[in-house]
Amino acid sequence: MKIKFCGASSGVTGSCHLLTTENHKILLDCGQFQGGKAQEALNRDPFPFDPAEVECVILSHAHIDHCGRLPLLVKRGFTGKIYCTDATADLLDVMLKDSGYIHEKDAEWQSRKAIRAGKPPVEPLYTYNDSLEALTHVEPVLYNQQIELNENMKIVFNDAGHILGSAITELWITEDGKESKIVFSGDLGMVDRPILRDPTIIKKADYVIMETTYGNRNHPANSTSIDELLNIVLKTIKRGGNVVIPSFAVGRTQELIFEFNRFYEEHEEARAELDKVKVYIDSPMATTATEVFRKNAQVFDDETKSYIMKGDNPLDFRNLVFTRTTAESQALNMDKSPKIIISASGMCEAGRIRHHLKHNLWDARSSVVFVGYQAEGTLGKLLIEGQTDITLFGEAVHVNAEIYNLEGFSGHADQNGLFSWIAGFRQKPKQVFLVHGEEDSKKDFAKLISDKLGYDPVVVMGNSEFELDMNTAEITNVEQAIEQGRKTEDVQRLRRQLAEIHSQLENILYTTDLAVGSQLSDEKLVKINNLIQELDKTTLVLGSAVTAEDRAESTAAEEDKNE
Repeated sequence: MKIKFCGASSGVTGSCHLLTTENHKILLDCGQFQGGKAQEALNRDPFPFDPAEVECVILSHAHIDHCGRLPLLVKRGFTGKIYCTDATADLLDVMLKDSGYIHEKDAEWQSRKAIRAGKPPVEPLYTYNDSLEALTHVEPVLYNQQIELNENMKIVFNDAGHILGSAITELWITEDGKESKIVFSGDLGMVDRPILRDPTIIKKADYVIMETTYGNRNHPANSTSIDELLNIVLKTIKRGGNVVIPSFAVGRTQELIFEFNRFYEEHEEARAELDKVKVYIDSPMATTATEVFRKNAQVFDDETKSYIMKGDNPLDFRNLVFTRTTAESQALNMDKSPKIIISASGMCEAGRIRHHLKHNLWDARSSVVFVGYQAEGTLGKLLIEGQTDITLFGEAVHVNAEIYNLEGFSGHADQNGLFSWIAGFRQKPKQVFLVHGEEDSKKDFAKLISDKLGYDPVVVMGNSEFELDMNTAEITNVEQAIEQGRKTEDVQRLRRQLAEIHSQLENILYTTDLAVGSQLSDEKLVKINNLIQELDKTTLVLGSAVTAEDRAESTAAEEDKNE
């Protein structure tokens, strides 16, 4: 078996890794390169493999640097399935359509310039229709369900806690009668964050492919960043300025909505000031993504689920306004009253945020707050590094606004979080491959886990290929012992989940108890587990729908009363 790293190998974008066995080729992610012009140009290079030979794609999550070249993959010959979690599938519908539209519009703009200069028109990387075609290949899967890709491969998606639907993939591959397990971390999230569950700790793997975005630094405590954001908001609106927040449409925007909801509900001493200020979500994609979040309550953490079941919507509050049209967006910059504007893109490379920066960066009363990773070469990176003069839409802008970088809001695990996750393996993997990080980040993290865990990880640099040893005979007995322990834990977990779903599942619980009391085969365990995941999702979706209906009826009744 071979693994070829084809993206996110020298930086943090373009995630793409090819696994090849004697009979199969599968791809882990197919992301877009993002950053400066040199990075963007990589998207047009040929894939370092034949897309037509790839059997399927395993997608970790819906961020463009992990999924953004899927339409191009299909356009160049891929015909297989794209496996991802059901929540990722919902978000993918939003992300890929938007990406195709942007590529078309960018090509139109560049073509007009090219034609005036006597050059040929520019072809888009892919179109909106290419995105629609790619979406027909998507195969949604629930967390914790075991799926057979083919006769030699099976996968399970575990929650990565990074964005809605993000997954850590466990992949079992059999070749020449020997089985190896590969774990692909995708992007790992922080623990104890709102809305999403913590990243799943995996206990065993032969090979690990691991991200290292923040492999060499730690975030401030999230509570510190939340307090600082509130102080920035209050200080800025008191002096008559706007708070502009460049934010990723998926994940970070919804977390900000959650936190602003708490600001408006819980900060009595600041309520008089906050009540005067609207929070605008000025991104059609972020608006649609927030609707997707609301439809996928089954993957929320327990705190957020309890909000929903009590009839509270943590992604809505009275001062929140979603703007969809261009006219609504433009009106925000004509309105001189203080406001909070959350807009995409998070790195300020495209979208409406660039217009809001043009209208606010020169104004010393305003503040610009960054709440996510800024890649090298992006406008966001230049601003947090102190650039004082920039150009937007051909116009020079001097930076007078206050610039803040609140890393506590990052959706990526920091060094401590990454270390806790890799330290969770009970048995030392044969090899760990470090990807998705700048060179210093990967090297520093490699030294950390070498010093503390005795690992000798591979710091992946550039498109490189490795042969993986499938011979696991020397650890067969240890594996069998661990596998037996895993099966026992799985049975206990299933019984706990079954008990929580109450009366609807009494007959299944009875069947499961009978199976456990006799001989529970792997096949029965997988079948029962998959059924429970389906029922677990249905329970939360129905609960969310009921509370939403109750809220609507309550609102209607209140309006009738007021009339």
